[in-house]
Amino acid sequence: MTTIPYRAALIVGAGSGISGSVARGLATAGLKVGVAARNVDKLVSLAAETGAERFTVDASDPAAVAHLFEEVDTRLGVPDVVLYNASARAHGPIAELDPEAVRKAVEISAFGGFLVVQQAARRMIPRGVGAILLTGASASVKGYPHSAAFAMGKFALRGLAQSTAGAGAKGDPCRAFRD
Repeated sequence: MTTIPYRAALIVGAGSGISGSVARGLATAGLKVGVAARNVDKLVSLAAETGAERFTVDASDPAAVAHLFEEVDTRLGVPDVVLYNASARAHGPIAELDPEAVRKAVEISAFGGFLVVQQAARRMIPRGVGAILLTGASASVKGYPHSAAFAMGKFALRGLAQSTAGAGAKGDPCRAFRD
């Protein structure tokens, strides 16, 4: 087994799927794991299984995300690995979508990703180490009927990942993102 050179991880938008698998893998590798979601009650079994700390957060709220990272810094230590998995959907034909539901979906999927990446970068860049991961979907490269809001959010996350990684290619300290 490969040793992971990190000590603490934070998963925002944690659930039972891919983020749950990542939490189990990181815990097995010996990392302290934090799992964050709007509803932490759904994380009880995952936290029990992995020994993870649970955190409540609205990923689309700048103050809530800043507070989340402060709490994680205190309870787990500065996270070396941050995974953003939060998303929301407004499903249906484009002509029938509720604009406020679409706004909220994009705020959670895209703007929330920016907020989490920014907080992670503020901690990782000075240390020159860390890994930021953003979960994607086929919707990040192709929009599907009835999934416009989800595609918009995932397209934005893909651009955020490229911009963040691209900054490192120009000599910016963001090179830590490609560890």
